Amino acid sequence: MTDDVADSGRGLWRGAALDRRRLRRWLDTGDWVLAAFAVLFLVGYATPILRPQLDHPLKHVCSTIQFVAWLVFALDYMARVYAAADRRSYFTRHLLDLVIVALPLLRPLRLMRLVVLFRILNRKAAASMQGRVASYVTISAATLVFCAGLAVLDAERHANGSNITSFGNAMWWAVTTVTTVGYGDHYPVTVQGRFIAVGLMIGGVALIGVVTASFAAWFIDRVRDTEVEAQAATQHDLEEMARRIEVLTREIVALRKESARDDVQLS
Repeated sequence: MTDDVADSGRGLWRGAALDRRRLRRWLDTGDWVLAAFAVLFLVGYATPILRPQLDHPLKHVCSTIQFVAWLVFALDYMARVYAAADRRSYFTRHLLDLVIVALPLLRPLRLMRLVVLFRILNRKAAASMQGRVASYVTISAATLVFCAGLAVLDAERHANGSNITSFGNAMWWAVTTVTTVGYGDHYPVTVQGRFIAVGLMIGGVALIGVVTASFAAWFIDRVRDTEVEAQAATQHDLEEMARRIEVLTREIVALRKESARDDVQLS
């Protein structure tokens, strides 16, 4: 009886482990589903900001889209924790994922959900050729500027003394901030807007670092390729020289033998 219980327990454990492996495989291939929901969330978030005169039913639809996207992110996080071999280690190493799920319940932090999209782009770029890093940087920079412009417009549009009251002003401010130029003709006056500015500046510095690192890696690869080609050419020349020396050596040996035979015949 005890053996049957033990066998049953081992069977359940193996079944749970197999289910977690299957779930991990599905999660690894489902990144673009999360990316699609992140884009849907962005649409639901941006529409009421870009069109403040939107009818109430449509605003409700946009809010529903944002909630559904958050629910998908929350389910994905819980599934990843469940599928992890060491759940405690996964929890401590992926606190940002928890922040993405938990904090955006507050209105000023809703755009934290779009970190999912950056995380997916980063993972895909890291697993691909370096030549695709430029595409990742371009998409990330455009998304960062667009989202920051939306967020600061949402925070600043109706604030007292605000100078960012249109989407054009918001995008101009976002571009000058992310590039660390900062002309100062438009600037946030609210606490929320200033927090957005800090995040945008940090993101801009990070993107500049990625671009610099990408060019440095490309340059190093080119130098390494040139060195490899030079070493291959040198090795080929050495092998050709060795072959010719071997041929000359055989010819000299043959001439010596022939000369020795002639000397014997003359004597």
